[in-house]
Amino acid sequence: ASIASTDMRLLLQDEVFVDFFNTFLNLPVFGQTPLYITGTGRWCLWPELPGHLEPSPAALLAWLEKQRLPHFCKSSLCLHLVLCQKLLGFIRSGEAAELLNWRGADRWLLERCISGSHGMRHLLAFVRGTAGEELIDFWLITERLLGLDESDGSQRDLFLSLVLRLRATHLREGSSVVTLCTSIAGSLPKARHVQSISTRREILSKMQEQALFIIQIYWLPKFFVHCKVGMEEEESCQPLLQEYQERLSQACWQEPPGLSEPLPTMHFKRSQGVSGPYCSQKAKAEIWARVREGRDTQELKMATFRVRQPGPAGSTEELYLGKDALGSIPQHSEHPAFGGVAFPGRPQPGAEQDLENICKEKILSGLPPSASSARLPSLKKPDKTLDFLPWALSAEACAGRPFRAFLQSQNRPLETHLLDLWHDLEEFLPVVLDSSRENSFFLRHLLGEKICKTYLEEDKLLLETRTLVSLWNHLICGEFSPWIFRAQEEICKVLCGLYEQFLAEDDRTFLQFMAPGVDVPVPGVPGRAAGRGEHFHLSQRMNQSLKLSQALHGTRSLEGVSSKHWESLAARDLQKGGSMQAEMELLLGSDGKSRLSAPD
Repeated sequence: ASIASTDMRLLLQDEVFVDFFNTFLNLPVFGQTPLYITGTGRWCLWPELPGHLEPSPAALLAWLEKQRLPHFCKSSLCLHLVLCQKLLGFIRSGEAAELLNWRGADRWLLERCISGSHGMRHLLAFVRGTAGEELIDFWLITERLLGLDESDGSQRDLFLSLVLRLRATHLREGSSVVTLCTSIAGSLPKARHVQSISTRREILSKMQEQALFIIQIYWLPKFFVHCKVGMEEEESCQPLLQEYQERLSQACWQEPPGLSEPLPTMHFKRSQGVSGPYCSQKAKAEIWARVREGRDTQELKMATFRVRQPGPAGSTEELYLGKDALGSIPQHSEHPAFGGVAFPGRPQPGAEQDLENICKEKILSGLPPSASSARLPSLKKPDKTLDFLPWALSAEACAGRPFRAFLQSQNRPLETHLLDLWHDLEEFLPVVLDSSRENSFFLRHLLGEKICKTYLEEDKLLLETRTLVSLWNHLICGEFSPWIFRAQEEICKVLCGLYEQFLAEDDRTFLQFMAPGVDVPVPGVPGRAAGRGEHFHLSQRMNQSLKLSQALHGTRSLEGVSSKHWESLAARDLQKGGSMQAEMELLLGSDGKSRLSAPD
């Protein structure tokens, strides 16, 4: 709420906010995807405006405040920003210096390690599989829940969903949260029967404070030690460590208070003009085409899909769902021992080829299962919105659900319901495929049952009957099913035209702010068309934004800490593009850095 009510120009003075906001702005669900470089005050727009228009920074800020900031405040990125700011506040406090004996140089280095969306992803990767992961997850869910008004009908479903999720995971007896917050959690069972909303909220708020305190005094110091040891072994981090040692040698070194350079004047990267009308839908299709053209067609062969699930007696089964497995989708309800996946029968004639098509290997590296498994178009066909829609919908979950808000504004309840199903299936996948999560058994049953009762019991969904039946047979038992991908593909076909309308509306709104009084769409003028290299760079920028956002949102499995994390830390500079710049530099080398920091 405090972020939503703050002037955009003031928000952009905070480098940490800018880092998270840039990650959000570049999610591929949106039409216009700008990037702000704090150190130079430069905005890079994409798609570019026609060269004969002179955009105003004030107009752009007004558009951001109206069209982007409200969705950002509903996103998981915003929750991680709030947590990051609280951790930074503790690191900079006198309390931390007293409790943990941190000096100014220690605080400086830890801030470098944890700031921004990439820093938070590094922290989550470090605590993965520990009580620290559960404490952070509990804090994030509770932060979202406490910001909702359960008496508001539009928020009640989400509120109840979060409450059920907490009870199925972090508030179960024996969970890390209940164990570590014993004194407060002891009164929780009684609170379930208390009618006072304020009492329940007060208990959750106190538990959240306790969880944050444990993260601050226990997991932050461990993360700091982990970072110092890791950097010592990484050559690219040596300049950073050398600066740390220099600051450490100055016993009384402190960050100079109030000495900051004047903020640069906001301006736009010079546009050389674009050919054709301003149209983000066409621009996305061109980017998708360039990426696909750059890959060998052999990379479109069937990939093996590795699934880890709990098997009998606590063992772990690994299922390899390649072409043969996916061609054997059951047509009737036959369930093996709980937790397994069976493929006892052959599908009807057309089903095998359909499921083979929707389970081809991903085009963009690191896409989520649903995005990578949606049917990929033939290279001979022109690129259409349906080709990149799974990519966009995967990003929508991390972006505060702007497409859903559009559907609601258009009074499309059935399509909104289908979109909700798409996202609930997306949320179910990482839970059912990762048995290492705390109380994953209860959570996957909770989510599977919710999907069945909320969506699959109805006969109004515009999905094939065999898809609905196959989903029910597996999800009601909390099992994985490749029919999830088929359902998501069918939903994409229904939503495709409406997503095109969403992009067109986003374009119209953007141009109304940036070029008031000019007819929409704005025609282009003869000028430079984006080249293949630039299209590839833009696609990777959006894809890196999606990967970062999904890792924080929980729809992508976190990778273990590797040399890539240290290289990114060494490359990251919040003044020069932050997490986005670091990710692009690792991906594209010096070319990635030069594209973001090149002079106007």
